[in-house]
Amino acid sequence: MEQIIPIKGAVKFNITLDPTVWIFDDRRIDLDDFFTGKYEYKDELEEYTKVTSAHWSREIIEGSTNPPTLKTEKKYERTKVLTSTFGIELKQFILNAEPLNDATKLVVETTDGEHTFPLEELDSLLVKFSHKGKPLSEDGPVHILKKDGSNINDPVNNITAFRIE
Repeated sequence: MEQIIPIKGAVKFNITLDPTVWIFDDRRIDLDDFFTGKYEYKDELEEYTKVTSAHWSREIIEGSTNPPTLKTEKKYERTKVLTSTFGIELKQFILNAEPLNDATKLVVETTDGEHTFPLEELDSLLVKFSHKGKPLSEDGPVHILKKDGSNINDPVNNITAFRIE
């Protein structure tokens, strides 16, 4: 099975996606938390600003100090990566390919046929790339899930390409 998925069609840039590296992406979403309602959306810029501001304030007040080692947090994160189910939002990748102005739909090509979504629905689509810490090797490399959970038991799978029309 091919792990690389192209985004092609009515786009300014044909790009390819490699889902095997998304496990290291900070934009990944823990789908177990997402579909049980425990997930909190975090604005990356806002989080970065808060952390930087707190660090700057501490250095001004206390002076520069070396941070303590965070071995337990690193161990927890490693365990979570090896046991959780993860996904990522599809919209950001489609927008990076820059769909042309006349493009209106996303066609998901699979080994079983095609599935069509209007481009306006990109906000509602997630790409699942791992299940319980393992890549989706049998019917993957990714699955398409709707954020409302309506197709969680019957996702779009066996995906070979994303085509913009």
